[in-house]
Amino acid sequence: MLKKRIAMQDIAAETRLFNSRALVAMLVVCSLFSIILLNMYNLQVRSYQDYQIRSEGNRIKVLPMAPNRGLITDRNGILLAENRPVFSLELVPEQISDINSTLAQLAELIVISAEQQDDFLQQVRQQRRFNSIALKERLDEEEVAIISVNLHRLPGVTVEARLTRHYPFGDLFTHALGYIGKINTDDLRRLDEQERLPNYAASREIGKLGLERYYEEQLHGTMGFQEVEVNNRGRVIRVLRSVPARSGQNIRLSLDVGLQLTAQQTLQQKRGAIVAMDPRDGAVLAFYSNPSYDPNLFVHGISSSNYNALLHSPDRPLINRATQGIYPPASTIKPHLALLGLETNTVKPDTKIWDPGFFTLPNSDHRFRDWKRGGHGWVDVYSAVVESCDIYFYDLGIKLGIDRISDYMRQFGFGERTGIDIHEEASANMPSRGWKRARFNQPWYPGDTVPLSIGQSFWTATPIQLALSTAVIINKGMMPTPHMAAELSSENSSELIQPKLKPSVSVIDEKNWDIIADTMVRTVGTLKGTAHNAFRTASYTSGGKTGTAQIVAIAQDAKYDADSLDERHRDNAMYIGYAPAVNPTIVFAVAVENTGGGSSTAAPIGRQLLDYYFSAGVNADE
Repeated sequence: MLKKRIAMQDIAAETRLFNSRALVAMLVVCSLFSIILLNMYNLQVRSYQDYQIRSEGNRIKVLPMAPNRGLITDRNGILLAENRPVFSLELVPEQISDINSTLAQLAELIVISAEQQDDFLQQVRQQRRFNSIALKERLDEEEVAIISVNLHRLPGVTVEARLTRHYPFGDLFTHALGYIGKINTDDLRRLDEQERLPNYAASREIGKLGLERYYEEQLHGTMGFQEVEVNNRGRVIRVLRSVPARSGQNIRLSLDVGLQLTAQQTLQQKRGAIVAMDPRDGAVLAFYSNPSYDPNLFVHGISSSNYNALLHSPDRPLINRATQGIYPPASTIKPHLALLGLETNTVKPDTKIWDPGFFTLPNSDHRFRDWKRGGHGWVDVYSAVVESCDIYFYDLGIKLGIDRISDYMRQFGFGERTGIDIHEEASANMPSRGWKRARFNQPWYPGDTVPLSIGQSFWTATPIQLALSTAVIINKGMMPTPHMAAELSSENSSELIQPKLKPSVSVIDEKNWDIIADTMVRTVGTLKGTAHNAFRTASYTSGGKTGTAQIVAIAQDAKYDADSLDERHRDNAMYIGYAPAVNPTIVFAVAVENTGGGSSTAAPIGRQLLDYYFSAGVNADE
């Protein structure tokens, strides 16, 4: 058997293999070190500024500061909308690992309704997770104490103190002031479109209705901020820089608390509205819609049960009857129509017609009745307005025609928004041939003009329109813009609010203004005047016009019997008035739903309003 040979070791080959492997390893190591060095250069040199900013962002935060909302006062400086301190329970979702568990813990400590929890969870879904969201507001002292001693085991939970809106007069000024409420997605979208969203970074509420919404930009103020240093847990260590928020402007209104209270007391439980204004500049003195509601319910988020009660109430308290209440103006527009008759020479001051108690159109046997059975006999323009003769205006309306009536009454503001400084306003309806064709696809018939001539049928108006149209008469054509805000002020400045005048109503003969004003003064001051009984013992002079708006049709030969009708089908009572008779300083409109005649219901309310106005010194110029 051959002996195995032992192979000789090749030292040179092994050396070459080792050297090649060492070279490759060295290249790999050098490459890796080069990458590290390049990355370090990129981080520490080229991207130094960027990462420094990020680092500072982890250490320094900018906290927005909400401004204090401007105050609202009446003409005498009485607070109508103020800011009060409240405590609220708030959570930051980003800092909470299990929101449902945290809610359960909090519900064991204080009373938190299921509705509040659902509302909170909805806000969590809608807002950014780093925003602080209120779970329960208006905590009492006991609730604040309970939460405070348990904060150490509730990360992301805080008790915050802040100012919130409060309306000390409750439902008295609701439809004028409106209210503020939580900012929702629609508000955010609108603010973004208006490029005002950054100014609301720290704000939670925004004006929703009324003056609060109309003057939101002035009332809100300008956001401030704090630049703070925080630790790794987000706790503030120190304040580096602070720019204080600038409070919103305060608004002084032309409204008078006493006159507003009088309006509320006179309406009592009746549904309706009262508007009073200064005819010289359009400053609104009283603005009340009944029934009303407490706006404080909306500030912190109204409950579903409370909101549904308001929404489904048959009395419709959410409707602002002063500007959204649409009523047939009834006989309150007879002075306006008489002016048109004089202006067009359709009638003259001494033109008389016979009133037998009914009116018929040619080739028709339908009788349009006068409110007074048996009629008024011979009537001219004075007695027609003073005694509110329907037959006179039926005849006048047919002679004038719908085209002239519609065109002329629009000059007085009928069918148009008045421009008052709230958004909640209806234009109501001043009908025309074109309107009826578009609405019903029917022509205009003479029979449509007859009831329209006494403010019935398709003609509707709001109380603010009636007050403004009355101001035009006593101003001899000058039409102011109604407004409730009188002055904007801040710490260093103030600015009076003076809305522009609307186009004036022109007449051919200036004496016609005096004739119409005289008919309204006689309506109050003469025995046959429909408003005479209401103002018989007044210590001041005034002018006015009553109106009774029929809600449902009555058979031609039937007699109106309020007791036989459903309460909601009874007549509306209307009244327009002004005082004093010479150089008036107040003009007003009263609308009361389903309460009967204007002379028996609305005119006495106007009397009480004027009694306060002159006895309490509201009218400083008198």
